Amino acid sequence: MIKKKGRRRMWNSVVVLLIAAAALFLAVGAEDPYLFFTWKVSYGTAAPLGVPQRVILVDGQFPGPNINSTTNNNIVINVFNELDEPFLFSWNGIQQRKNSWQDGVAGTNCPIAPGKNFTYHFQVKDQIGSFYYFPSLGMQKAVGGFGGLRVNSRLLIPVPFDPPADDFTFLINDWYAKDHKSLANALDGGRGIGVPVGVLINGKNRGDSPLFTMEAGKVYRYRVCNTGTKASLNFRIQGHVLKLVEMEGSHTVQNDYASLDLHLGQCLSVLVEADQAPADYYVVASSRFLKKELTATAIVRYAGSNGAPPAPEALPKAPVGWAWSLNQWRSFRWNLTASAARPNPQGSYHYGSIDIARTIRLSSSRAAAATSKKRFALNGVSHVDSATPLKLAEYFSVDGVFKYNLIGDVPPPPASSPTTLAPNVIKIEHRSFVEIILENPEKSMQAYHLDGYAFFLVGMGPGKWSEASRKHYNLMDAVSKHSVQVFPGSWSAIMASFDNVGMWNLRSEVWERRYLGQQLYISIGNLEESLRDEYNVPENAIICGGAVGRLLPALYT
Repeated sequence: MIKKKGRRRMWNSVVVLLIAAAALFLAVGAEDPYLFFTWKVSYGTAAPLGVPQRVILVDGQFPGPNINSTTNNNIVINVFNELDEPFLFSWNGIQQRKNSWQDGVAGTNCPIAPGKNFTYHFQVKDQIGSFYYFPSLGMQKAVGGFGGLRVNSRLLIPVPFDPPADDFTFLINDWYAKDHKSLANALDGGRGIGVPVGVLINGKNRGDSPLFTMEAGKVYRYRVCNTGTKASLNFRIQGHVLKLVEMEGSHTVQNDYASLDLHLGQCLSVLVEADQAPADYYVVASSRFLKKELTATAIVRYAGSNGAPPAPEALPKAPVGWAWSLNQWRSFRWNLTASAARPNPQGSYHYGSIDIARTIRLSSSRAAAATSKKRFALNGVSHVDSATPLKLAEYFSVDGVFKYNLIGDVPPPPASSPTTLAPNVIKIEHRSFVEIILENPEKSMQAYHLDGYAFFLVGMGPGKWSEASRKHYNLMDAVSKHSVQVFPGSWSAIMASFDNVGMWNLRSEVWERRYLGQQLYISIGNLEESLRDEYNVPENAIICGGAVGRLLPALYT
């Protein structure tokens, strides 16, 4: 009897071990797929407007290569910096859940020094949609270094349209015919950089050969991103209707448009049916809200056509005025019944019924710094990057780098005090639901992007915002996105649940304004010091500034 009990205990132990081994095997086997890239970032020569100039290449390409991923893929990119200056990539719209360590901006990462390399490792967790990557330091973005980043839906997740015949990426942007260092030197010297001199589509102002080919009777997905630094752009295709289906990671109600405005930092997807006679057709991107309209054209060709170029007089015209653009935004709606990255419908998240814990009003301003040089500010503070990235200073408890909450939740009266030049960091309580009002009292178009989050753009309108403005909010089906335009003399309102621990950049997408201080960082603290809320600092993290030589804090568990 004793022998039988012993055998039974031994057998039970073996079963437990087998179950544990099987669970471990399944866990390893079920790990989300990895995509590996090795990129060299270097200077090269291109002539986007017909005159050779220095550009930034990614793996020898301008624009850089597309990243074609699927929800929850792990992306590993080993970046070799062959420039003569520091460099960082950031990933526009990728939320970096629990992982601001990989966000790639000056407030979170030490730069990759010339001749060195750094490996980014992040997951496109619970996301789908159209995004892009770009160089985040200085004015480098003005001369290239950007490329498309798409996140496809998993096969088991239903998509609210039939699979397209093909999937094309269009990167549209304004262009300065100057080197990025010349642009930065002008800004550092207190001068402006003026307006762009051209517009590009996938790195060219005018394409004589077809960019893409379509077959008659088929439907294609066009992903379009405005990767520029100054201008809102309008996108259209000669003789074809654009059916909007996705915007910055959200499925939209599928309305038809003759053209679509894309403001700085914005991406969207349209379906295009090849329902015209076989021929060549213009794709057009043109500037909006500048004194002079700048235009770029590309060609899409129907398979089997004779390749005759379209007549220039057939170029579709752009809309006029920002009221048209405001009304177009009002037509955008979240597809409440469609699934996004998860099987549950997008509309199952009822953001309109959540109590607002805090309202923050941010107003932009032009300001003269103590040196009398031009600066831009939010609520009276013009952000200055620090030698120690803010995230590292916070993590390693480096004193003297920055102070929290230099600005209040309400803009100061105009010209009530001189502009403060300092790192601009505000704290927001973890998991609080916050309303942010972006106010533009100026005469120029503005746009903003928030890293680490998608928010609901619930309202915008002319004049000054007041509590009565909430009566006109869309609390049902506003599109969840990460960028927002603010029209001249107007306001825009966004809402978000700040549930992603980290240090996150809220910046002007007008790159001159961002460079001169119109940005801030939002700190969401890991108060419980738990891996549930935030990953530990990566083992390969570059350490710089005041964090050098510091003891590593206790790891989160």
